[in-house]
Amino acid sequence: MTATALSTATRAAAAALTTNDRCDRCGAQAYLQVRLSAGELLFCGHHARQYGPELRKLAVVVRDQTGSLIG
Repeated sequence: MTATALSTATRAAAAALTTNDRCDRCGAQAYLQVRLSAGELLFCGHHARQYGPELRKLAVVVRDQTGSLIG
């Protein structure tokens, strides 16, 4: 098995953010997950709007569930 096949085979499917996932800035429910090369950050809707645009430029993976917010 090649290294590529191994990494693909062992990669888990990305799960949706849950009510247990909390914003790294304020502790509110997280709706944005930004995976960087050095780690991962979670943000609530407010902080997603504040930091999201700049972090998207650096991100490896972005999971944005802010569309599920009402109003």
